[in-house]
Amino acid sequence: MDVLTLSRIQFGGTIAFHYIYPPLSIGLGVLLVIMEGLWLKTNQPIYHQLARFWTRVFALTFAIGVATGIVMEFEFGTNWASYSRFVGDVFGSALAAEGIFAFFLESGFLALLLFGWDRVGRKMHFFATCMVALGAHFSAVWIVVANSWMQTPAGYHIVGEGLHARAEITNFWELVFNPSMVERLTHTLCGAWQAGAFLAISVSAWYLLHNRHVAFARASLGVALVVALIASFLQLVSGHVSAQGVGRNQPAKLAAFEGLYETTSNAPLVLLGWVDEKNEQTRGLFLPGALSFLAHNDFHAPVTGLHEFKPEDRPPVTPSFLFFHGMVAAGMATLFIALLSCWYWWRGTLFNTRWLLWVLVFSVLGPQLANQLGWFAAEVGRQPWLVYGLMRTPAGLSAVVQANVVLTSLILFTIIYFLLFAVFIYLLNDKIKHGPYEEDLIPSGKLALPQPDHLTP
Repeated sequence: MDVLTLSRIQFGGTIAFHYIYPPLSIGLGVLLVIMEGLWLKTNQPIYHQLARFWTRVFALTFAIGVATGIVMEFEFGTNWASYSRFVGDVFGSALAAEGIFAFFLESGFLALLLFGWDRVGRKMHFFATCMVALGAHFSAVWIVVANSWMQTPAGYHIVGEGLHARAEITNFWELVFNPSMVERLTHTLCGAWQAGAFLAISVSAWYLLHNRHVAFARASLGVALVVALIASFLQLVSGHVSAQGVGRNQPAKLAAFEGLYETTSNAPLVLLGWVDEKNEQTRGLFLPGALSFLAHNDFHAPVTGLHEFKPEDRPPVTPSFLFFHGMVAAGMATLFIALLSCWYWWRGTLFNTRWLLWVLVFSVLGPQLANQLGWFAAEVGRQPWLVYGLMRTPAGLSAVVQANVVLTSLILFTIIYFLLFAVFIYLLNDKIKHGPYEEDLIPSGKLALPQPDHLTP
């Protein structure tokens, strides 16, 4: 394989592996705020136990997320130096903002979250929990700002020519609130909330199936189900808004998502099918007018087809189509599972319905699958552009990087990431097997470290 293909595989694999963990951290952060808030409000020890247990899981996901995220920053300089030179002014400001407003906030209060339970007051500890959760969300904000600028550049001008050209910021807030930023951020956060909620749902269902930690599992499942249901409905709405943005800002991407070659009014949505690229047709089961409504809120509005674009400006159609429809299928499945589970919960039969509990155990895979496929759909659908309309992907490569070097590092990264994932699964499994600590049901409630009764000489 050539150096371009290897570099794309390496960067895509690095991000795909890293992207397992930040959504879990963001989603678990929301759960921690809710659980600890319920403890403060009700003073029921079960919520203290919930918060303590899921804090330990949060710490694990946070640590692995940080370790896997650092590598990507080096790849910008090693594999994609030309791209880094072109967008350095833009990315530098966004990543600096992440460090200042997100990472420092999150890591600064992390020690209080992990070790401050009996060393600071309850309200102070709750404040630290909120700040850690907020920091995780801020991190997503600035990463999405940078990535959204690649999709819909704004607030810049080009300085220099040829190999020395680079994008320079002219309006920072136009850069931040570029045309796709808000809708993509909302979609990303909803997916993260789902990821954290369904992890808690999965573990809780496993405990109920094995008749372990029953009170803990019921309380944890109840909180997580509410978050999962709300996040799933919001994801449905944000997905609709995001599709409208794609149709408005990147019509070639939307056409590739649906394998639509001819500009069509009353454009159909493919429910189940495949793309015949040789004959430039899409075959399968269609819902008439649904794509027009998805993109324009009008069943009869025209949707731009791929034939309106030069062949060299079209995204890869089959991968875009498969990734997009896989994401939609996984997202709809998680919504259906959340709705069904809440229905059984309302009827009072959820905790005794074993087949549904088994479904909930494996439901943890749904948001992860949707998040990964959604990211691949967004990035593959942007091709052949690295920065949409400004820089093609081959132009972003480093001038001196060689294929054998990239292949060697790709093999080493694969081995290291496999070991990291094995460590993560081992430690997560160990925490789940141990379960919540019984002593967490009797919180000390001390506002500070205990003081000695008397002084000794």
